[in-house]
Amino acid sequence: MSHLLARLLSCCAALLLALGAVAGEGDGDAVSGYQLGAGDRIQVYVFDEPELSLEYTLSDAGTISYPFLGEIRVKGLTIGQLEERITRGLKGPYLVDPRVNVTIREYRQFFILGEVNTSGGYAFRPGLTLRKAISVAGGLSADASEKKIFVIRETDPARAKQPIGMDDPVYAGDTVMVEKGFF
Repeated sequence: MSHLLARLLSCCAALLLALGAVAGEGDGDAVSGYQLGAGDRIQVYVFDEPELSLEYTLSDAGTISYPFLGEIRVKGLTIGQLEERITRGLKGPYLVDPRVNVTIREYRQFFILGEVNTSGGYAFRPGLTLRKAISVAGGLSADASEKKIFVIRETDPARAKQPIGMDDPVYAGDTVMVEKGFF
């Protein structure tokens, strides 16, 4: 019996370590600071209120139309800020103690163009680096320059081209450009 218990505890410990490794990849930090933007698909869930639990794809204006509250501008808000805004709006006249949960169902795309094997838009994932983005696009083409890779950040109002390194982050809405190398 004690051998079986020891083995069970060992399996549980291994499972907890594996779950901790997955949770510890830094995604939690990336998601908590993630700012919503046009194209993100979110789900708003209000406990015990199915008619107030809805799924949205953010419009180009970065807004959603929510029951009782009307048009809400959510572009630039984090999940926590949106939860707070909806909770405040529903509390009092509509619900006594609303419990709101917002989750991201699908992130907006990032784009990678130029000297990669498959240019295009791809689903963003927290923790994305340039190296991973290039991998998603099928790798660098034979003509690509590893030193001439630039990013235009969606959050940059000037839309300036900035150099980016292989281990630098790529964010949702970013456009990565890989230029040709001259040998």
